[in-house]
Amino acid sequence: MGDTNGRAEVMVAEARKAFFVVFAFVALIWLVQLANAADGYDLSRDHGVVPGDADSLPALLSAPLLHWSWNHIEANSGPLFVFGFLAAYRGVTRFLGLTLLVALTSGMAVWLFERGGVDTVGASGLVFGYFGYVVVRGLFDRHLIDTLIGVVMAASFAYLLTVAVPGTPGVSWLGHLGGLAGGVLGAWLFRDRGSRAGARGGHDGRGPSGTASPRADLHEELRDLGLL
Repeated sequence: MGDTNGRAEVMVAEARKAFFVVFAFVALIWLVQLANAADGYDLSRDHGVVPGDADSLPALLSAPLLHWSWNHIEANSGPLFVFGFLAAYRGVTRFLGLTLLVALTSGMAVWLFERGGVDTVGASGLVFGYFGYVVVRGLFDRHLIDTLIGVVMAASFAYLLTVAVPGTPGVSWLGHLGGLAGGVLGAWLFRDRGSRAGARGGHDGRGPSGTASPRADLHEELRDLGLL
């Protein structure tokens, strides 16, 4: 019981930290938007990703913080917070690594394959990256709760994939697709490599073969989250 309580406390503390980190990240994007709008969106013109332009490569890291309008940032903020929190609650350090990876894959997809000299900015690549990560993370980590969350998110927000394919006017579908690919890649790169079953050797609920039963796994996940 003490071990379970300890894990639950750690998870709650990490989830609390994730909430404030993601909230601060969204707040930072809004502060940047205030400065950007006041400057006539010169920041977006100067620090966006321009396809094939080597001078714009540093913008791979700045472009996700910038937007072209208030409608643009409003459309991204809600999904960014929701998917960002779900991506971060298992570990903020892992989330920061995922954010860097997704920013790079989303930006590079635009830089390599987009046509024309249009500056591309926006946090939607991160949104798609976090979405992809949340949907498949449970499969790689073998966390039943995360798998269930992934199924619910995939079923609820499958419509997002319609703007990750060619043909959506005014939208950088390549940035979305690159972000989605980065999120799936991140789920594999940042997966839990330790065996959860092995770490619970001798734990109650193991079947005759020595493997933990799915029901025992689910109950432990719920206890870790403080739901039991």
